[in-house]
Order: sequence, then C-alpha cells, then structure tokens
Amino acid sequence: MSQKFQRRKEDFACEKCGNFVVGTGYTNHCPKCLWGKHVDIFPGDRANKCQGMMKPISIINEKGDFVLIHKCEKCGEEKRNRAAADDDLSCILH
Repeated sequence: MSQKFQRRKEDFACEKCGNFVVGTGYTNHCPKCLWGKHVDIFPGDRANKCQGMMKPISIINEKGDFVLIHKCEKCGEEKRNRAAADDDLSCILH
C-alpha cells in the first residue's frame, strides 16, 4: 500500500445524483452535488473496501482556497478535499 498520490483519470456516473463526471485525474467527487465515494485509503489507490457514500458536510476557506469536508455515511470517516473550479458550492450552502 503506497502513501503517495496516484493520479487516476477516470470518468464516472455519480451514485447520488446520476451526473456523468469527466475525471481529470484529481476528481474525487461530483461537481454538481459534491458527493463522492469512499474508495481510497491514500488518494488514487482505490484500496478502501468501505465503498460508502461520502456526504459533503461542510466547506471551509483555507488560505483563499475552498476545502470540502466529506463524511462517509457507512463508516463515519471524514476526509478533506480541495474544491475544484467547476464545483457547485451553492448546493452545500442551503
């Protein structure tokens, strides 16, 4: 198991809203609803057996960048993810 980032350019259909997402190699959540899936232990490794849905629970501004906080609905683990330029951050604000 590697602790290094592994870039994986993968397209996927969001399991929450059905939006088709074209991956960039850094994409780990849907830009439309901000939900993701708990698939990595270390970014890009796809080694996590949990496979639970990652709910966006908050957003913080960190040195001018937005960071999403996701919480797995299955195991409860929380992860931080940098927001992408095309993320619809308004869906977490209401």
